[in-house]
Amino acid sequence: MNLQSLFQDFNPSKFLVYFCLLLFTLLFCLRLDGTITWSYWAVFMPLWVWKSMVIAGSCVGSYVWWRHPQYRVEGEGYIHYKAMLISVVLQVLLLMFEVLVCDKLENNRHWWMLVFVPLIFISIISIVVCIWAVKHDRSFELELFCSVNILQFIFLALRLDEIIMWNWVVVFVPLWIVMCMAVIGVLYAIIFASILLRTPEVSAEQRRTSMHSAVSYSVIVIPLLIYLVLLSNKLDSESSLTYAATCIPLYFTFIVLILLSFGSKGGNHWWFGIRKDFCQFVLSVCPLLQEYGNISYSLHSNEPEDAEPPVQVTSRGKPPYFQSKKKSASNQAELRVVVPALSIETPD
Repeated sequence: MNLQSLFQDFNPSKFLVYFCLLLFTLLFCLRLDGTITWSYWAVFMPLWVWKSMVIAGSCVGSYVWWRHPQYRVEGEGYIHYKAMLISVVLQVLLLMFEVLVCDKLENNRHWWMLVFVPLIFISIISIVVCIWAVKHDRSFELELFCSVNILQFIFLALRLDEIIMWNWVVVFVPLWIVMCMAVIGVLYAIIFASILLRTPEVSAEQRRTSMHSAVSYSVIVIPLLIYLVLLSNKLDSESSLTYAATCIPLYFTFIVLILLSFGSKGGNHWWFGIRKDFCQFVLSVCPLLQEYGNISYSLHSNEPEDAEPPVQVTSRGKPPYFQSKKKSASNQAELRVVVPALSIETPD
């Protein structure tokens, strides 16, 4: 494992979203099982933290955008900023849906159809956003999820209001279709990776990338499929499992997604106005971390001059910041200090 590339490709946005969803799912299942008796407003706290970070990041990014006009012409700065605004609009609508859900669960004073109106509206907008994202080479995971599940949201609202009395297995038919397409994609990734492994003309890097994609898709889609089966049986009263036990495959999926966020790359540089990769931003704010991560150690011995030279040990196997030289008169080491570089991928 290359820790340098692991943290260099870290995507803080995905890490925050998946970590908050993992905590919320765990708390919500414990609340449904009666293990905890917290208010639903407290159970939804991880989601409030997620939305607070989104709103705060967009406000700071907008302030930097209008305060420094020279930043607007940096590469694809305008596209990044526009993508951030679109994401904030969708997140605010999602926040409205979550607030209505909490109020419904606490007070039960309106219909579920009214609760799902913001989510259905998000699904309609997401179709246009997906087209825009493809045109400008932007990621659109949340938008794609909402756009393909618009019919599923309508079925859920009708079933919760008892307007339709179908079994939950039937209610989840739109989601079954999406999962079948995902399974087909996983099979394609596995077959493609197997073909590349047997092709001598393909480089080792391409083989490694295809195998990584096949394994990643498999450990995400298969647990989600198992979770959907368990949830359908649980809601149709055919299973004695608790909600916490039913959601174990979902927990596993979120943990995998959290780990994959360390190598996801991408991310919008205008969140909080940092305008650079997250890792480079942290190193520029805290230079001590950069010095600590690139320091080297020299192990000296009292052997004669014709003995083997001292062993140099570095944290990443690259030329150290502190280099030692032997003086002609004595055998003592002389240290030369060099200011650390800002980029972690090309240290001195």
